Amino acid sequence: MTTVTPNASTASTTSAAKRLPAEARSRHRSPARRRSTPLTIAMLAALAYFLLPLLWLLVASTKSTQDLFNSFGLWFSDAPQLMANIKATFTQDDGVFGRWLLNTVMYAGVSALGAALLAAAAGYGFAKYRFRGHGAAFNLVLGAIMIPTTALAIPTYLLFAKAGLVNTPWAVILPSLISPFGLYLMRIYAEDAVPDSLIEAARMDGAGELRIFCTIALRLLAPGLVTVVLFTLVATWNNYFLPLIMLNDPNLYPITVGLSRWADQAQNGGAGASSDLLALVVTGSLISIVPLVLAFLMLQRYWQSGLATGGVKQ
Repeated sequence: MTTVTPNASTASTTSAAKRLPAEARSRHRSPARRRSTPLTIAMLAALAYFLLPLLWLLVASTKSTQDLFNSFGLWFSDAPQLMANIKATFTQDDGVFGRWLLNTVMYAGVSALGAALLAAAAGYGFAKYRFRGHGAAFNLVLGAIMIPTTALAIPTYLLFAKAGLVNTPWAVILPSLISPFGLYLMRIYAEDAVPDSLIEAARMDGAGELRIFCTIALRLLAPGLVTVVLFTLVATWNNYFLPLIMLNDPNLYPITVGLSRWADQAQNGGAGASSDLLALVVTGSLISIVPLVLAFLMLQRYWQSGLATGGVKQ
C-alpha cells in the first residue's frame, strides 16, 4: 500500500483555499467599514436644509393667517384650507395674481428661449471659427460672468429710460437675453458635440454657414440648449430686483414683485390689505414654484446629458 505525503505546494494550496472565504467575506464587508458617519450626518443636514423650507411652504399653504402664528409650523392645522387659499389667491384684487403668473411665464419663457439661441450661436462661433480678437472677446465673456447682475441694474435702467422702454415687458426681457455663462457653456459643449469633419462635409456639399448652423449644429447642440434654457428660466423666474426698478404698472409685475407688494400690504396694513393676505402670499409662493418643478421633471434627462457631454472629451 502506497502512502501519499502532501508536499509543500499542496499544503500551501489547501491553506490558501481555507483563507479564501475569509478574505472574500472581508472584501464584502469592506464597503460597510468605509462608511463615514460625519459625511452621512452632513448629507442628512443638507437634505433637511433643502427640503424643510419646501415642507413648511406646503404645510403653511393650507393654513389661515391666524393658524400660521398659532400652530406648529411643520404640521397641518385642525382645519386645512388649501383649496380655499388657492381660490382666494386667484380672486384677490380682481384676479391680478393670474396676470402676474402669465407675465412671469412670458418673461421667463421668451428670455430662456432667446438666451439659449443667442448663446448657442455665439458659443458655436467661438468654438468653430477663428477671427481677430477671438481670445480677447472670449476673455471678456469670462469676465462678464464675474459681474453680479444687480450691479448692472441701475445702468440698465438709465439706458432703457433714454430709449423709452421703462415700464414695458421689453425692460425685463431684453436684459435677460444676455447670458455670459450660457455662452461659455455652449462654447465648451460645441467644441466636442459638433465634429469639424461634419462641418467640412456640409461645406463640400454646398451648404452655407447659416444653413450648417440651423440644420446640423442646432440639432447636435440640443442637450446644451436645454441646459441653458433651464438656467435662464430659473434666473428670470426668480428675478426680483430688475422688474422692481423697471416696472411701475401692477399689471406688468411678475410673481416675485407682486407677492412682495402683497406682503408689504399685509405687514403695513396698506390699501387693499386684509386679515388673510399673508396666507395668500404663502399660497402664491407655493403656486409659483410648481411650473419650475414641472420644467425640471420634464427636461431633467436633457439637462443631465447636456452637462455631461460638454465636459467629456470624445
